[in-house]
Amino acid sequence: MARLVVISGPSGAGKGTLIKQVLSYVPGLALSVSATTRARRPGEMDGREYFFLTEDVFKRWVRAGRFLEWAEYTGHLYGTPAQAVRENLEAGRDVILEIELKGAKKVLAQCPDALMIFIMPPSLQELERRLRGRKTESEAAIRSRLARAKEEMAEVEKKLGRSRLPYHYGIVNDSVERASQELAGIIKRTREQDEQADGR
Repeated sequence: MARLVVISGPSGAGKGTLIKQVLSYVPGLALSVSATTRARRPGEMDGREYFFLTEDVFKRWVRAGRFLEWAEYTGHLYGTPAQAVRENLEAGRDVILEIELKGAKKVLAQCPDALMIFIMPPSLQELERRLRGRKTESEAAIRSRLARAKEEMAEVEKKLGRSRLPYHYGIVNDSVERASQELAGIIKRTREQDEQADGR
């Protein structure tokens, strides 16, 4: 059974870096490319990191039901195009969704068997250092992302400590190698458990 692997975390936590590593470690994984209205950063390509859409086009896609989920995050719209996700799942590939907390909750409501993983920086100070080190955002954008990160991390830590929902796992990204191995291990163990449950 193919499943969705939802990976969330604050901007600057290193989600994209960990996902790139895991895609090279774990065969049979597909990465869902999200759509966004935010501006393209230097070096980004349309269709690789994101589908970069105008707000008008994004809203047209919403009205047409083309998103599995969508949400506003730090003043921009982000969404997961549904068709590619469905096609990959039907082909037997697990699909990684790199989405924020609101979107993750929507996916979990629709797909209760999704594997939910939250990536955290070692500290808010380290997160701020990473965001500033990118040199791609304004001071206001950095402050907004840090404030949002603080809220998300507090909510997830509270829930991981009690009901463990909406996330099944929390990974502290203090080392890319260690954290990517932990992430790959979680995906592989879940896949093995699914295969045992299916009698394969």
